[in-house]
Amino acid sequence: MSGPNILLTRIDNRLVHGQVGVTWVNHLGANLLVVANDKVSEDEVQQNLMDMVLPDTIQARYFSLQKTIDVIHKASPRQKIFLVVKDVQDALKLKQGGVPIDVLNVGNMHYEEGKKQISSTVSVNEQDISDFKELDKLGVKLDLRKVPNDRGQNLLDLL
Repeated sequence: MSGPNILLTRIDNRLVHGQVGVTWVNHLGANLLVVANDKVSEDEVQQNLMDMVLPDTIQARYFSLQKTIDVIHKASPRQKIFLVVKDVQDALKLKQGGVPIDVLNVGNMHYEEGKKQISSTVSVNEQDISDFKELDKLGVKLDLRKVPNDRGQNLLDLL
């Protein structure tokens, strides 16, 4: 049996908003959006807000990281999955847990105290850098790109 049909995995600390819910979903041709995040998996209000951004043709699931690891391989091949995580730590946990992430789109990681800005939408701290390097060692291509039409950059070139 082949693995799940994951079209793209994206880091976006806002998770689902207009750019993700419309632009990326349409570009990818996804029919299932999976948000893998422990806090959001238990926050029905946030889930409802995110659902409002999505077209009616898209199903959404809000799973904890462990549940994502446990169920992603049971996905039907008809499910064209767009996987969204909040940060690089979540992406690394999923990859280490066996989720087949080959390309990681790095979209938004907001600036906060202790982080350095490496692009207009991505700021990283030492832990983030270490985790990105670990993902690279695990064979994940790190593609920094806000929207589909942007020219992607290898995130490692900016660290």
